[in-house]
Amino acid sequence: MKVYEIQNQFGLENLKIAERPDPTPSHGEVVVRMKAASLNYRDYLMAIGRYNPKQKLPLIPLSDGAGEIVQIGPGVTKWKVGDKVCANFAQTWLDGAPDVDMLRNTLGGPLDGTLCELRIFGEHGLVPMPENISFAEASTLPCAALTAYTAIVTHGNIQPGATVVVQGTGGVSIFALQFAKMMGAKVIATSSSDDKLKKVKELGADEVINYNEKTNWDREVRKMTNMKGADLIIEVGGAGTLQKSISSTKPWGTIALIGVLAGGESNNLSLFPILMQGIRVQGIIVGSRRNFEDMNKAISVNGIKPVVDEVYSFEETPKAYETLKAGKHFGKVCIEI
Repeated sequence: MKVYEIQNQFGLENLKIAERPDPTPSHGEVVVRMKAASLNYRDYLMAIGRYNPKQKLPLIPLSDGAGEIVQIGPGVTKWKVGDKVCANFAQTWLDGAPDVDMLRNTLGGPLDGTLCELRIFGEHGLVPMPENISFAEASTLPCAALTAYTAIVTHGNIQPGATVVVQGTGGVSIFALQFAKMMGAKVIATSSSDDKLKKVKELGADEVINYNEKTNWDREVRKMTNMKGADLIIEVGGAGTLQKSISSTKPWGTIALIGVLAGGESNNLSLFPILMQGIRVQGIIVGSRRNFEDMNKAISVNGIKPVVDEVYSFEETPKAYETLKAGKHFGKVCIEI
């Protein structure tokens, strides 16, 4: 079978097509013909050696994927040949709170990922695809969608009428917008692009802020909430935007800390508002298989369609990485396998 590998050293120039033997399932395993995969910023950082410099190479990259079961190993009772499935990012995190081992058993590092023609999974490392979406759309669900769902529904406990701020228009933020609207919330979206802000309005955003024009966008959030602040901030910028997120949050509100696009460390962060206003900063680490199954039911029932910006062929994988790196995409970047 054909796979992509980050070969003997990190760097996008070392992302190459390679041949590996076709897999044979053992007891409790299935073989999935991967149909599509999608990229997350984590995948870019992994490829260039910034996510885990100690990651063993070669590595098949990408954490997200969807496909069709083509072979069943002995003892498998949950699946049959022909079932359409999504891969669970943390393969052994089935339900409840994870332990350290579960958080280390993840696709796209340290485990081989989904950018391959065939892959073996334990029967419990998969979930059924939602109906009425494509393989490319389904490939966006394991990390980006589930992270957003965990932030909005599992930890956010968003109630109708609450206010949610989503930063930017990447995959997690767009899914957060969709799930927040599903829960009956008001959504304020930020971006540096008026064209992208127009698109998020079409997806249901109630208010938008161009943070290049309104650099103190936290003040705009205050104005839009009658100076009360938002119930939940989807924080994908990290240290570079966290102070403004704190200023945007109402007393007893929540900041869902998801990404570090604007940096992971800061020496200029004031924690006093968190203490004085009881603000909760909640780290979000994707979700369990049970969360994934619940989310997929919600996607099916509510007719939510993942937003895919670009779909590349398997051979065009390096272009997909460059698109992600440029940061101009709206929604997700996918690869058909």
